[in-house]
Amino acid sequence: MHLGVSHIRHIGLFTPHLADHARFYADVWGLQRVEENDGVVYFRGSSPEFHLLSLHAAPNRGIHHVGFGMERREDVNRAAEFLRSSGVDIVAEPGALEEPGGGYGLRFVDPDGRCIELAAEVATHNDGWTAQRVEPGSICHVVLNTPDIDRIADFYTGVLGFRVSDWSEHQMVFLRCNAKHHAVSFSQAPHASINHVAYLVSGVDEVMRGVSKLRDKGIQPAWGPGRHGPGNNIFCYFRDPFGYVAEYTSDIDYITDEAAHRPKVWSRTPDAIDRWGTAGPPQPAVREAMAGEPDPGWAANRRR
Repeated sequence: MHLGVSHIRHIGLFTPHLADHARFYADVWGLQRVEENDGVVYFRGSSPEFHLLSLHAAPNRGIHHVGFGMERREDVNRAAEFLRSSGVDIVAEPGALEEPGGGYGLRFVDPDGRCIELAAEVATHNDGWTAQRVEPGSICHVVLNTPDIDRIADFYTGVLGFRVSDWSEHQMVFLRCNAKHHAVSFSQAPHASINHVAYLVSGVDEVMRGVSKLRDKGIQPAWGPGRHGPGNNIFCYFRDPFGYVAEYTSDIDYITDEAAHRPKVWSRTPDAIDRWGTAGPPQPAVREAMAGEPDPGWAANRRR
């Protein structure tokens, strides 16, 4: 069944350093605060999406939830029926959302224990706001670590209706919910955790302006710039000051002919990981950051 997930909307992350972490994403990364309440700060980019990142005060790092969009509340209700019939744990039944931007949605727990939101009718911005030097528009994709890549790929394709765009050997799977090559990717790992968050900018010039802006703040790229094989996107990764990995990315492929597309299994060779050959392999420090802290899942996280 195709549930009708339209796009990735936002991600919520826990942080032990809320005030300083929020200053980084507003003053350095290029996002704009849209609201702050009850130990949560919400940020937007230059797209109409109401918010694309929320930071939640907590003792440890991890994922609060990942939000995906749907077109209509009827889609949310239909998704709830199908999720229940599939034995999925719905932790928030369809209804009005209390987070900024409102809307109508539900939350459930995926097989790795993380909380996923499906929402429709969320408020949008139409003021044309842009950052001064670099303009992250929206979440391009998130990469999540999983202890069982086959189980999680089967769930996101068989239950949520995502499609496989490509594999990187049996280490990573790239999944799309619309024409964009991937909205979410899973990487085989010893535990469930956040790998990184990729913010979409308008092109290579914006990627390089982002590199320049962060260097001005004393933050050097952790990996990149370069160009990936799967997705063909330009990338540059940074370790934010509080342990997460964030990526500026642009020029990702779009799959416009569903019938003709055949997923490719890419080798994990240097020229596939970085087609330009400019970035080299990721160094141990960024690999360690991408491994993330083991995420205890929604059952434990909701008590934070």
